Amino acid sequence: MRTPAERFSIRKQRQRIRLRRVANVPYRLSVFRASKNIYAQLIDDSNGVTVVAASSRDETIAKTVKGSTKEGAEAVGKLLAEKAKKAKIEKVYFDRGAYLYHGRVKALADGARAGGLQF
Repeated sequence: MRTPAERFSIRKQRQRIRLRRVANVPYRLSVFRASKNIYAQLIDDSNGVTVVAASSRDETIAKTVKGSTKEGAEAVGKLLAEKAKKAKIEKVYFDRGAYLYHGRVKALADGARAGGLQF
């Protein structure tokens, strides 16, 4: 029997394999959801480098919205989209990892779309 951490890792890898088959976009929007904060980053998979990152711990977001809420996640998505525009990135594919597309993960995706990212 597998541990919860092993099952989580398997779900995450399964999701990434599916996305790589379908998406021919070089940038991946990866989400990490913790109990108190939410983190997102744009990763260039061809070089294995993080290009842009944002989290609910950033000063601009932490002052206005608490990080563990949907509003905080949406603000992180908008901030990430702004940073991506400065880096001239418009198209990405959304890697939700092992998390369900629901709640804070969905709010982050909606915020990134509202900020101008296409996925």
